[in-house]
Amino acid sequence: MITIPADVIKQYELFTLVNSPYTAHDEGRAIDLYPPEGTAPSPVSGEVIDIKTVQAPSQPYAVEQDHLIIIDTDVGQRTYYTAGGEPAVARVMHVEPTVSVGDIVEGGESLGNLVRAGFFAPWVKNHLHVGFRAPEANYTRASGSLPLSADIDVEPLRWDGTGTIKEAGKTYAMLDLPEHPSPGDTFVGIADDSGKVAIDGGLPHFDRGGVFGDYTGNLKLLETTIGEVQDGMVEWSPVQVYANTTPIMGLSLFAARTNDFGARLVCPEHSFSVGTEVSVEIQAAGEE
Repeated sequence: MITIPADVIKQYELFTLVNSPYTAHDEGRAIDLYPPEGTAPSPVSGEVIDIKTVQAPSQPYAVEQDHLIIIDTDVGQRTYYTAGGEPAVARVMHVEPTVSVGDIVEGGESLGNLVRAGFFAPWVKNHLHVGFRAPEANYTRASGSLPLSADIDVEPLRWDGTGTIKEAGKTYAMLDLPEHPSPGDTFVGIADDSGKVAIDGGLPHFDRGGVFGDYTGNLKLLETTIGEVQDGMVEWSPVQVYANTTPIMGLSLFAARTNDFGARLVCPEHSFSVGTEVSVEIQAAGEE
C-alpha cells in the first residue's frame, strides 16, 4: 500500500480518491489532487525518467492531448516504497510539463501547467491524477497501479440538504453550505447521516464511491441508504437525486480545506442561477 502523507496533501485545496469514472479510482489505486489555481506542484520528489504525450478523448471543452510524467521516487526527499520494499515510480497526468527527462524535482516544485483534458467530466476542475507503479512495471499502461491511501484526517460536516447557489456553470451548481469551520487548516467533507465519516465520490453518476475514515456497514445520506461500506469503498445503491424536486445527475463529494467548500450539484443543462435557494433530496430508485 502506497501512503500519501498529510504534508503532501496539504499542498492542494481539494482531493478525492474515488470521484472519477476510471477503474484505477474504483480499485483504490489513484488520487486526484486539486491545487491552487494556476499551479501544478509535484506530489513527489525524484527523477523524471519519462514523459509521454497521449491522445485524449475528444471533448468540446478539452484539449486534444494530455501528458504523462513518470518520476522515479528513489531520488530526492521522500521515497515511496512498494509492499515488497522497492522504490516506487509515480505517474502524474493532466500536466503539460515544463520539466524534462533527467530533471530532479522536489515535492512542491512546479511540474508545468495544468491541462484541461477530455479524460474528466465537464463539471470537474483541473487537477493532477496520481498513481504509483513498481519499478519493473509498465509505466504507460492505464492499468497496473498500486493500492494507495491518504494519511490525513477529513472532518465530517453534517448537511441538511439545503443551501443557496453561489456558483453556476453549464453542467453544475455549487451550494454555499455546509460552511467550512476552519478554512485553510483542515480538510472537511459532507458527512453521512451518522456524522461518523465524510463521503467521497460521484453519487450516483459514477459507479462507486468511498468514505474518508474507518467505517463499515450501511451508509445513509439525507435519510436514504446510498450503499454499503466495505474496506472504505461503496457501491452505490440505485438512487435518484433531486434539487427543488427536479431530478439531477447527482452530487459531487470530495474533501476540501478551502472556504470554497460546498455541495456541488451535477446537473447538465440545468436552469439554476446564483442566489437560488435549493433543497436536495435523495430517493431510492423507483420511489415516488
